[in-house]
Amino acid sequence: MTLWGALAGGLVGTVLLSTTVRLAQEIGVTRMDIPLLLGTAFTENRSRANLIGYGVHFVNGLVFSLVYAGVFEATGRAGWLFGAGLGLVHGLFAGGVLVNVLLPALHPRMGTSWTDASATPLLEPPGFLLLNYGRHTVLVTLLGHVAYGTIVGAFAAGL
Repeated sequence: MTLWGALAGGLVGTVLLSTTVRLAQEIGVTRMDIPLLLGTAFTENRSRANLIGYGVHFVNGLVFSLVYAGVFEATGRAGWLFGAGLGLVHGLFAGGVLVNVLLPALHPRMGTSWTDASATPLLEPPGFLLLNYGRHTVLVTLLGHVAYGTIVGAFAAGL
């Protein structure tokens, strides 16, 4: 197991995850735009928000690869299958808790379930199982995170 392998896997996995979600958005499977979600926390300018959001997402991908590396080190095992399992847990957390519950509560430009007609938020809240962004969004999110974990686990194990 190597830390550098996990970081390299985090970079490659984040590229794949970002590309998968973007492709799913372009073909109409989801309306979720991760860079816009992240970037509009910092600015309401959509062009700048996309640029900032991609940067934040890539930094998050590297940080999470370090978390995965910590789990690999603590358990004494790494590999694509274990990484895929961590990716599933990561995806469930990201889609079920992080984006669904925490992001609307913290994001300054996102509506909430109690936003009324007098407010004009830039983004709608994701809703239960991310359903406000399309009924297949949760599936795209889970598959993307499983792929991310698979790649991080494989790279960390030197496969």
